[in-house]
Amino acid sequence: MSTSSSKSQDARRSASSNKASEVASMASERIQHAGQHFVAEPAKDLIVRLKEFAQDKPDVAAMWCFGLGMLVGWKLRG
Repeated sequence: MSTSSSKSQDARRSASSNKASEVASMASERIQHAGQHFVAEPAKDLIVRLKEFAQDKPDVAAMWCFGLGMLVGWKLRG
């Protein structure tokens, strides 16, 4: 009787570990999808907005690039 109960316990453990691994893989896929959506989409939107701004106001965009370049160069030098 103890062998049949240990076999059934082993079967339950195996089934529960299979379910746990399935749940973990589903969670991992959902996290990856959310990461791709919430990082990639706003980044694309930001790039599009910056391009539109640079086309509308090229002088202001050039001054921003110059200012940021000076700031980064100053921080890298010091």
